[in-house]
Amino acid sequence: MSSVKRATAPFAIGSVRRRGRPRKKPPTPAVPEKRSLSERVYQALKRDIVTGIFQSGEALTEKVLARRYKASRTPVREAAVRLQHEHLLRILPNRGYFVSHITLRQLNEIYEFRAAVECTAAELAAQRNLDGGLLARLTQLANTNYAIEDRASYEHFIEADTEFHVGIARLSSNHLLVRAVEDARCQMERVMYAAIDIGYYGEMPIKEHQEILRAIQNRNPALARKLMYEHIFGSKHRVLRLASG
Repeated sequence: MSSVKRATAPFAIGSVRRRGRPRKKPPTPAVPEKRSLSERVYQALKRDIVTGIFQSGEALTEKVLARRYKASRTPVREAAVRLQHEHLLRILPNRGYFVSHITLRQLNEIYEFRAAVECTAAELAAQRNLDGGLLARLTQLANTNYAIEDRASYEHFIEADTEFHVGIARLSSNHLLVRAVEDARCQMERVMYAAIDIGYYGEMPIKEHQEILRAIQNRNPALARKLMYEHIFGSKHRVLRLASG
């Protein structure tokens, strides 16, 4: 990567292709058939990009995607447009679709965005009337462990990590923050899956998660914000070192 400008260089990790079937998605709600099929294709393609089944820069065609998801080209095209808006695909006229790269600049932007929305969410959560059921679930999620070099256990951790961070946003009772955190977590999951494709499993964040949750329970907004900031930027420094190596 040293020979390419840092602002535009594709994220170095994730060069090893992950093989396997797409994860099963829960049944879609009862909606008109066209919308249901379009949503199914969108969710499946998005998951395949996030989990690394389709690699950064990989070229995709409507024909191949339609066959993979057992759909016509129209819902594939609709899904591609949505994913382009989410910066997961690039649509090039007369050339097809290309999975977007994760550049160092984008990595920095992801973490800056996370800090802006998630620190605010943690601060607000410490000032709200807390949902006891959600709090109990977050306590369980905060203690989620994983085994190094055990991909299945780490994939389970990624899911739990996303649910934990979105759950903190839900404690803030601000629906716009919840949506923003969900969008950021989509990008973070992609980074995390790319990292384990080269054998990097990151640091165990159990203690940090527990401390953030404790600050919220103790009604300490300033501390909750500070701990979330340290948690996010600690992760950023580790990932950037990996990407720059």
